[in-house]
Amino acid sequence: MVFPPFVFLAVLLICPYSHALTSDGLSLLALKAAVTDDPTGVMSSWAEADPTPCHWPGVVCSRGRVTSLFLPLKGLTGYIPSELGHLSFLRRLDLSGNDFSRLLPSHLFNATALVSLDLSNNSLSGPVPNQIKALKNLSHLDLSSNLFNGSLPEGLPELTGLAGTLNLSCNMFSGGIPESYGYFPVMVSLDLRHNNLTGKIPQVGSLLNQGPTAFSGNPSLCGFPLASPCPEAQDPRGFSNPEHPQNPRAAADSELDLPDGSRRKDPTSFIVGIISGIFATVGAVSVSIWAFRKKMAMKKRGTTKEKETTFEDINSMNAFDEEEHKGKFVVMDDEFTLELEDLLRASAYVVGKSRSGIMYKVVVSRGARVGPTVLAVRRLSEGDAAWRFKEFESEVEAIGRLCHPNIVPLRAYYFASDEKLLVSDFIRNGSLHAALHGELSKTSPLTWAARLKIAQGIARGLAFIHDHSPRKYVHGNIKSTKILLDEENQPLISGFGLTRLVSGISGFRTSSSKKHSFSGYHSVLSSGMELKSSSPSNVYLAPEARVCGSKFTPKCDVYSFGIVLMEILTGRTPDPRSDNDGKGLHSLVGKVFKEERPLSEIIDAGLLCEVHEKKQVMAIFHIALNCTEIDPELRPRMKVVSESIDQIKLL
Repeated sequence: MVFPPFVFLAVLLICPYSHALTSDGLSLLALKAAVTDDPTGVMSSWAEADPTPCHWPGVVCSRGRVTSLFLPLKGLTGYIPSELGHLSFLRRLDLSGNDFSRLLPSHLFNATALVSLDLSNNSLSGPVPNQIKALKNLSHLDLSSNLFNGSLPEGLPELTGLAGTLNLSCNMFSGGIPESYGYFPVMVSLDLRHNNLTGKIPQVGSLLNQGPTAFSGNPSLCGFPLASPCPEAQDPRGFSNPEHPQNPRAAADSELDLPDGSRRKDPTSFIVGIISGIFATVGAVSVSIWAFRKKMAMKKRGTTKEKETTFEDINSMNAFDEEEHKGKFVVMDDEFTLELEDLLRASAYVVGKSRSGIMYKVVVSRGARVGPTVLAVRRLSEGDAAWRFKEFESEVEAIGRLCHPNIVPLRAYYFASDEKLLVSDFIRNGSLHAALHGELSKTSPLTWAARLKIAQGIARGLAFIHDHSPRKYVHGNIKSTKILLDEENQPLISGFGLTRLVSGISGFRTSSSKKHSFSGYHSVLSSGMELKSSSPSNVYLAPEARVCGSKFTPKCDVYSFGIVLMEILTGRTPDPRSDNDGKGLHSLVGKVFKEERPLSEIIDAGLLCEVHEKKQVMAIFHIALNCTEIDPELRPRMKVVSESIDQIKLL
């Protein structure tokens, strides 16, 4: 299909005043010329005589250059011109929910500053140009619900900055899945549903972490994690032992013949099934897979039955190693009535990935009368940790002892030499980040009363973490994604202790380690933790903690909390963006107050109507600024911050 090659010339002939525009304006006029139907009139004010396009609807600029173009759900019909690739400062392009058709121009990918590209729900066709690999800064890509065909773009794995969901679903892609797709970071959730893909799913890298949902709707795909086996292999999962080949049917039949008592005498068989299944399927898990994993684990250890031992009975290192290999499931809460067998039969769904591991939503069936129990199960990544059970037990139980209404409670944990799970409540209402920046923030923004309540709860939870023990525990990773909200918007702090558990003892240095140590390892989460590998986002991280080899202190948490407060007040993400003055939210808020500019410039638009709360908003802003002082000695203690916020309701 051939496109009009001289769109600029057409624009110049039709629009005699367009010469007054900047080059970015000319590129946008090329888009206007390519649109044949604009039912909402969103482009009607894109005037040819304007010297700049920066005030046009849908256009965002920084220093006179176009950085964002947002035109979703406008009903636009036409095609995407290659001239958009001339927008050299364009970072975000959203044309989703329209009716753009024809091929995707390869010159579009000359806009190499793009960070987010959303072309979903259009009628774009043809192959995706391989030039897309030039977008090295791209972190979000959504090409779903179009008519793209041909093979999957080979260059996508070269986009190392991708995060979240890479959505290529509901198209007409054909052929096999490239092995290189296994090189996507573990944080990337791949969505290849409803295409015409064929062949075996490569059993490499992060493809093993994708659930069956990621590949559904491709009838000719086969292999794990789909239920359709490939003809050339009886076990496409690749978990069988080549020295002891297994017959899956025989294994399942043998499992059925096990005596009832053997399940309790060897709980590791079950949990090995759970861990292997969770790690590999990352989706709904069936009992047959658990049985298969159980039999394989038993085969590897031999057929001799082992008597269950407890750590209180262990008097030798050999016994310790044996129990550590078998694994142990420990319930932390007396009211937690689920057993290992209950988790065995549960369905698991991936809800998030991070450096600390993979988070699953686990639905445990309890019968028709009781209803299902929903849990959050985190599979810890190994990181630099090399834990023995007693060390891990001490760490996790210290976490479990922190019981507070604003901290997510730990219900149980599982430990084995190669697998570690943390079981907690599943908080259904999502995170504070989603409430402030997700779709609901546009239709149902949080009220000022809700935001104040959230700020109070976070402050109380953090103050409890800091003052619960003379050791001065530190969270170390406070940000809006770590704050979960229940049905009443009550905040719960999640992730406490994860940095320590993933990094291991070698990843930290504690200022109190010489005074507080026993059995060869340090006391848990004491003051002055030195971060080695797993760290919070730099925008939330205190300046003194950004230096290599620096220590975490409670004042680092205070700084992070101050950034979260600014996020609550402004509704902006704290990262450096054009609408954050290009330097980050902290810099923007400080600049507005220093120059005594109107508060309306930075406050969330959803709060502007609540003018009667202006004094309270100002008070929270001042607390946030105090919390984010560059000098940690000038920051207040979290207990003082909590008390200050509690008093604001009296103003």
